[in-house]
Amino acid sequence: MNGTTTLTVGGLLAAVLVLVANLRPWWKGGREGKMLAAFGKGLLAAICAAACPGGILGWTHHHAATVANRAGQRTSDATAGTSSVNGLTTGQLVGLSATGAAVVIVTVFLISLAYKDASKKDKRRIVGGAFVGSTFTLTAGVAGALVWLPGALNGVGDSVVSAVQSSGLL
Repeated sequence: MNGTTTLTVGGLLAAVLVLVANLRPWWKGGREGKMLAAFGKGLLAAICAAACPGGILGWTHHHAATVANRAGQRTSDATAGTSSVNGLTTGQLVGLSATGAAVVIVTVFLISLAYKDASKKDKRRIVGGAFVGSTFTLTAGVAGALVWLPGALNGVGDSVVSAVQSSGLL
């Protein structure tokens, strides 16, 4: 993987701006859960992909920092005239097994199908959620808060395999 896993202050700024842009209509519009559904789908896909150590999902996750860092640096330079290239403490989700990976793949696949059927506005929200989720999971705080996720994904995958085997389908 040639992407960076180090998020800068500028990268965090870019993710926060996208987060605010998605939360603002929800806040002003009655705060109904369905208003955040599209954003949440993208967020869920990115958080699951953050547990992937490689492959296309891992590659995409690691390259989110590069995109965020560049966008945030340009935004900070243009609007405030200051540099925001200081790196933040990084975090990483580890421990995904083959069965957990299958759960991640199915989850991301289902969200990609939802993306395909979404309106133009919801497509942007799904992408925004994926960007925010992928960027935030590169920080030590969010990765630390989600340290349980790979184990949970592995547990779901193991349970499905066990249920299928005990039913005699495999």
